[in-house]
Amino acid sequence: MDAKSRKKIQRSWMMYDFGNSAFATTMMAAVLPVYYSTVAASGLDDHLATSYWGYSQSISVLIVAILAPILGAISDFSAAKKKFLRFFAFMGIIASILMIFISEGDYLLASLLFIIGSIGFSGGNIFYDGFLPEIAEKEEMDKVSSGGFAYGYIGGGILLAVNVMMILNPSWFGIPDTEWATRISLASVGIWWLIFTIPLLKNIKEEKKEKVKREKSYIAIGFSRVGNTFREIKQFKQLAIFLIAFWLYNDGISTIIRMATVYGSEIGIGQNDLIIALLITQFVGIPFTFFFGWLATKITAKKALFITLYIYLGIVIIGYFMSTALHFYMLAIIVGMVQGGAQSLSRSIFGRMIPTGKHAEFFGFYGISSKFAAVVGPFIFALIGQLTGNSRLGILSLIFFFIIGIILLKFVDIDKGIEEARRASNKKEEVNVRPQ
Repeated sequence: MDAKSRKKIQRSWMMYDFGNSAFATTMMAAVLPVYYSTVAASGLDDHLATSYWGYSQSISVLIVAILAPILGAISDFSAAKKKFLRFFAFMGIIASILMIFISEGDYLLASLLFIIGSIGFSGGNIFYDGFLPEIAEKEEMDKVSSGGFAYGYIGGGILLAVNVMMILNPSWFGIPDTEWATRISLASVGIWWLIFTIPLLKNIKEEKKEKVKREKSYIAIGFSRVGNTFREIKQFKQLAIFLIAFWLYNDGISTIIRMATVYGSEIGIGQNDLIIALLITQFVGIPFTFFFGWLATKITAKKALFITLYIYLGIVIIGYFMSTALHFYMLAIIVGMVQGGAQSLSRSIFGRMIPTGKHAEFFGFYGISSKFAAVVGPFIFALIGQLTGNSRLGILSLIFFFIIGIILLKFVDIDKGIEEARRASNKKEEVNVRPQ
């Protein structure tokens, strides 16, 4: 493949992030949490609305966590990453469009559609991530991975900016009131996601694999492959340590993303301030995601990742004391500086330590590391809020996830992990070419 064709494929891959990141910004972070708290869950106590939102988050990521390694193993076996990505993308797209029907008191419907949409979003990302080692050389991974996140910030930010204008000034768009503007904003996520999925579906081809006669169902094969992968991953000590560290610190990151606006709403920060602050996060994130991709080439990806995690520790502490809209704006800017960097660097570090031919299967484990772990943070946040009647102690509990994650990350030797993957790949090639 020539350089021009590879760049086109990489841009098509990034455009999916441009489209589906609208779900992360509008549904997970900005508009839906506030709408859930103030409209869908109207009539409930504020701390209960926050808790029910947290439980909805936990249920959605638990389902994805159970599916992730199975889907990753199946896609590796069947060379069907693209087919599965399309299925989950359309699941999320349809659920997003149906959110136009959520009105006052419909918190159960809102939770159900959010859970379905989250499964589509996260399930699709497993196969999206699995394409990264196929479309980028190892030396390009930091750059391409960071580019995907940057495209996500741009795409999610553009739609969120339009949605903010609709919500603040519905008459400009011929919309009768703020509630209808919000409902249309939620539905627009599905349409946006659909449009920018087309380049990936059109331009990225599945790696050709020799067909294998299948004697069992894909579900049976998936469970079998998962069992094999659990046994096999023990060979890759550095990768295993990294996964556990990632599991912990990413739980803290994802909880902040998912709970920030509903927490802000509970402590009395206005809807407009919350949404505008999250919009600022998106656009601050664009240059800083590229910055951390560049910084990784200067000081190593691991050192750049440490910087982001230490800053997150400060974010948690400031969040505990937060009381005004100004505080929330400050936090939004700081989160924007490190969020994309932490996630893109984690993905590229993991991608380097995967042996050849195990991309989707091991990214399935990457999925379960992030999704299964992400059950715990929102659940603890929600439970502490429900038990105490206040969510401040919930946000303080996130310190644990970052500190333990940082400590474990110190023990990861990335170069040794790359060498472990190389030796395993070479050993597999020797077995394949050995005369029978």
